[in-house]
Amino acid sequence: MSSNKKYWKSVEELENSSIVEALRNNEFVEEIPTDEFLGNAEALSTSGTSRRDFLKYVGFSTAAVTLAACEGPVHKSIPYVLQPEQIIPGVADYYATTVFDGFDFANLLVKTREGRPIKIENNTIAGAKFSANARIHASILGLYDSARLKEPKVDGQNSSWSAVDLKIKSSLADAKAKGGQVVLLTNTLASPSTEKLIGEFIAKNPNAKHVVYDAVSSSEALDAFEAVYGQRALVDYDFSKASLIVSVGADFLGDWQGGGYDAGYAQGRIPQNGKMSRHFQFESNMTLSGAAADKRVPMTVAAQKQALVQIYNIVVGASVPVALEGNFKTEVVKAAQQLKAAGSKGVLVSGIEDKNAQLLVLAINQVLASEAFSTAGARQIRKGSNAAVAQLVKDLNAGSVHTLIMSGVNPVYTLADSASFVSGLKKVKTSVAFSLKEDETASIVSIAAPAPHYLESWGDLELTSGTYSLTQPTIRPIFNTKQFQDVLLSVNGTAGTYYDYLKANSGAYTAGASWNKVLHDGVAVLGTSALSGGAIDAATAANAVAKSKSAGDFELVLYTKTGLGDGQHANNPWLQEFPDPITRVSWDNYVTVSNADAKKLGLTNEIVANGGLNGSYATITVDGAKLENVPVIVQPGQAVGTLGLALGYGRKAALKEEMQVGLNAYALYKGFNNVQSVSIVKAGGVHEFACVQGQKTLMGRGDIIKETTLEIFNTKDAEHWNEKPMVSLDHQEVEATTVDLWESFDRTTGHHFNLSIDLNACTGCGACVIACHAENNVPVVGKAEVRRSRDMHWLRIDRYYSSESTFEGDNERKEGIAGLSSSLSTFNEMEKAGDNPQVAFQPVMCQHCNHAPCETVCPVAATSHGREGQNHMAYNRCVGTRYCANNCPYKVRRFNWFLYNKNSEFDYHMNDDLGRMVLNPDVNVRSRGVMEKCSMCIQMTQATKLKAKNEGRPVRDGEFQTACSSACSSGAMIFGDVNDKESKVAKLVADERSYHLLEHVGTKPNVVYHVKVRNT
Repeated sequence: MSSNKKYWKSVEELENSSIVEALRNNEFVEEIPTDEFLGNAEALSTSGTSRRDFLKYVGFSTAAVTLAACEGPVHKSIPYVLQPEQIIPGVADYYATTVFDGFDFANLLVKTREGRPIKIENNTIAGAKFSANARIHASILGLYDSARLKEPKVDGQNSSWSAVDLKIKSSLADAKAKGGQVVLLTNTLASPSTEKLIGEFIAKNPNAKHVVYDAVSSSEALDAFEAVYGQRALVDYDFSKASLIVSVGADFLGDWQGGGYDAGYAQGRIPQNGKMSRHFQFESNMTLSGAAADKRVPMTVAAQKQALVQIYNIVVGASVPVALEGNFKTEVVKAAQQLKAAGSKGVLVSGIEDKNAQLLVLAINQVLASEAFSTAGARQIRKGSNAAVAQLVKDLNAGSVHTLIMSGVNPVYTLADSASFVSGLKKVKTSVAFSLKEDETASIVSIAAPAPHYLESWGDLELTSGTYSLTQPTIRPIFNTKQFQDVLLSVNGTAGTYYDYLKANSGAYTAGASWNKVLHDGVAVLGTSALSGGAIDAATAANAVAKSKSAGDFELVLYTKTGLGDGQHANNPWLQEFPDPITRVSWDNYVTVSNADAKKLGLTNEIVANGGLNGSYATITVDGAKLENVPVIVQPGQAVGTLGLALGYGRKAALKEEMQVGLNAYALYKGFNNVQSVSIVKAGGVHEFACVQGQKTLMGRGDIIKETTLEIFNTKDAEHWNEKPMVSLDHQEVEATTVDLWESFDRTTGHHFNLSIDLNACTGCGACVIACHAENNVPVVGKAEVRRSRDMHWLRIDRYYSSESTFEGDNERKEGIAGLSSSLSTFNEMEKAGDNPQVAFQPVMCQHCNHAPCETVCPVAATSHGREGQNHMAYNRCVGTRYCANNCPYKVRRFNWFLYNKNSEFDYHMNDDLGRMVLNPDVNVRSRGVMEKCSMCIQMTQATKLKAKNEGRPVRDGEFQTACSSACSSGAMIFGDVNDKESKVAKLVADERSYHLLEHVGTKPNVVYHVKVRNT
C-alpha cells in the first residue's frame, strides 16, 4: 500500500504562498531584457533576417553566449526572433573568401556555426591556388581578441565616427589651403577597387600621395622585376614543373616572397615513375627549404653572392671573377652544371636582398627558358618601396607633411629607426591610424580608427595577375569599427558604402563573370599573357655582386618564423605556443649560432633535470643599435660566421601580459636589409626555453624514420629498403605483423578509416597543428607548462637530425658498433646532431591502433575501439590514472593537469568570454584530470556520413577529412576509407613505400607512413 504522506520543500509552499505559484509557472524568474538586444520591436517585426543580421538582432556579444554547465552560474541566452532560413542550428555553413593582411594571403572557406566563424578551411575550387598557412589558420582567433580597438579615439579619448570624419575632412581642407602634404601610408593592398579609390582621393587632393610600406621588404626584388618587365610585381614560380631547383638564400617553403610554394614543390618530391626533383640549397640559417633539400650547403650571405655569380658564369658562359673556397666552389659548380643541363626543367631562386643579385636571377632563368619561371601570373602581394618610405621619414622630420593617414601598418614597431618616425609624427598636424588594435602606432596618433577584422570586411584582391578574388564578411562587426575604404569614400564625397562601390566597380575586373558567381566561388580566373621583358645588363650586375664582401666577423640574418611571421599576430596564443619547426621552441625568439662559433664565444645550451632547455644570453650590436640579453640557441646547420634572429617579437602595446615575449629584432633591420654586420658577446644569466624537442621523443625506439635513396628505391626490391620487422614464432622467423595477442574482428563492413602520411611531401609547415587546435578546442597552457612537458598539442611534428652528414651515415655507424661499451658511447655521441645534418619531419598523432595498448590498461574503459578504426575517449568515464599514457609507445596522449577553461591562471582565449566564441560546439571542452588525444576528428567523419545520407548517396572519395588532412596543402596527409578499394588512401596503404610506426610492437595502427626517398 502506497503512502499518502505529503512532502513540501518550504513553509511558503505548505502555506500555498502566491510567490511559489508564480515561480512554478514561470520558466524565467527574471524578465529577459530583450529590449537591450532587439531594439525597436516594431521595426524588427517587419524585417528580414540574413546570416549577418543575426548578430545585430541578438546582440551577439559575450552577454549572449551560453556557456552554462550543470553546476555553474546561469547565463541568459536570447533565442531567435525570426530564425534565418539559411541557418540550421547544429549545421555548419561555409562561405568563400580571400584574405590578404599585407604579409599572408590565401583563398579560404570560413566555417560558421549559428552565425559564428569558428574555423578556417582551404578553398579547393579550381583557381583557388593559395592555401592557408599556420598563421592564417590561427587568424580566426584574432576576430575574438578582447584587446581589439573597440571605439574610435580622438586625442586619446573615445569618440564617434562622425567626429572622425569631420576632423579628417577639416584637416584635408586645411592642408589644401596651406599647401601641406597629405600622405596615405598603407601596406601592399593588392586590391583593384581600393587602388582606384585611392586614385580618386589623390585626384581630389592633388597635394596627396600614396606610399606603400611592407614591414618585411621585398623592395630589391621588386625593383629588379620592374626594371626588366615594367611592372612592380614578383615572379610566381611553379615548382611542380622543375626537375632541378637551386636556391641561393631563398626559403621558398617558408615566407620568401609570400610563400605558398609548398604544394607545387611537394608534387615533384614524391617519387613517381622512378623520378623526383632534385633540390640544392645554399643558405645561412637552417630553414624549412634547407631541411627539405637533397644537398644543403651552409654559407655566409657574402659567399652566397659569390655562388650566384659562379652559377651565372656556368649557365651563361661568362667569366666574372669570383672568390669561393674549395669545398664551396665544388658544390656550387656541381649545382650550376646540373642546372644548365636541366635547361627548361631547371629553376633558380634567390633571397638575397640586392637588386643586382635579383637581376642575375631573372637573367639566368631567361637563359634557361625555365618552365617554372613565369611572368604571366606575376604576384601582386608585395609593392613596398624602401626609397619611398625613407623619403617619407625625411619629409615628416622636415615638417612638410600636414596629414598622415595610415592603414595596415605599424611603423613605430617595425621601422628600425622608429625614433625618427616618432619625432616626425609629432610635427604632423593630423595623424590617423586604422588598426585592429591600439598598437604602438595607433596609441600615439591623433586619431585611432578601429578597423574590422577581415572576417567582418568587404574587399577585392588581385593576388596574381589574371585572378580576381572577393573578401566577404562572415559576421557583422563585433565592435564599432569601420573600413579604411568607407572613410575614404566619405571624405571623397562619394555616396554609398564600400560594398556598393565594390559591387559597382567589380565588372571591370571579372571579365564577364557575374558578381554572385565570384562571391560564391571566392575567386575568378581571368587569364593573362606573359610579360615581355626588356634587356638585362647582367654582366654589370654580376660584376657588382662579385665585389660584395662580408663587412665583419659575423653576419646577422634576420628572418620571419613560421609561427609569428612579421609580428601582427603577436597576441595570438595559438601561434605563440606553436613550436618552431626547426628549433622546436615556442614562446620566444632567439639568436641561432653554429656549434663552432658557440664554443668560441662560450655560449651553451643544456637540458636540465626537469627536461627543460636552458641557454646563454648574448648582447648583439648593429651599427650602434644594441639588443641585450638575447637568448641563444646553438643551431645545427647554422653557417659558421653567421647568426639568425627572428623578427615579429618584442611587442608590448595592446597585448596581454603573457604574450609580451621576446625582443624586437626590427631595431636591427637597418636600411631594410635582412643581413647586418654585427658583433656578439656573451652576457650573464641563463634563459629558460619552452622547447618540446626533448619531450616525448621516439629516438632510439627502432625504425621511426625509414628512408632510402632514389637509386636503391629504383634498383632494389621493397624488402631491402622497407624491411619488415621479424619475430620468432615456434622457432621460425615470421613478420611481426602476423603475430597477434588478440583475435581480430571483421572490419570489412562499413567504413574503416586510415590516415596516410608521406614523409617526402611533409615540409614541417605546421598548418595541420593549428588546424587541429581550432577544430578540437585544444587548450593553450603557456610557457611555464610547456617547459614542464605539459603541452596539449594533439598533433606534433617531430623533427629529427642526423648525427653524421646523412641518416645513411648514421646507419653505417650504428652497424659498426662492437660490444657493450662501444654501444653506449656511440649511441651517446649519435644523440648529438652533425654540423650540417640532414633533417626529417614526422607528424605524430594518436595512431588509432587496432590492437591498442592503451585500451587494455584502462581500469574504467574510458578508452575503447570503434568499428571504424578510431580509438575513442569517453571523457566522462576517465578518472585520470594515466595508465594509458604510460602504455602508449607513441606518447601521443595528453593529461589535463589543470582546468584550462575559465581559469585566470591560463589567461588566454579560453579564459575570455569573447575568445571562447571560437570554440567548436561539436567538440566538448575537457576538464581537469582527464586524458585527451587525437580523435581522428570523429565529429567531421560523422557529419560527412550524415550529409551523404541526407542527400541519398554514398560518400565520395576525398569527402572524408580530418582537420590535419584538410589543412595540409602539400598533400602529405591523405585521409579516407580503406574499405573503399578505389579510394586514394586505400591505394596509398597498399603502396610498397608504406609502413607503420614501431611496427614490431604489434599495435597495428590506422596511421600509415611512407618511406622517405632522398636523391644522392
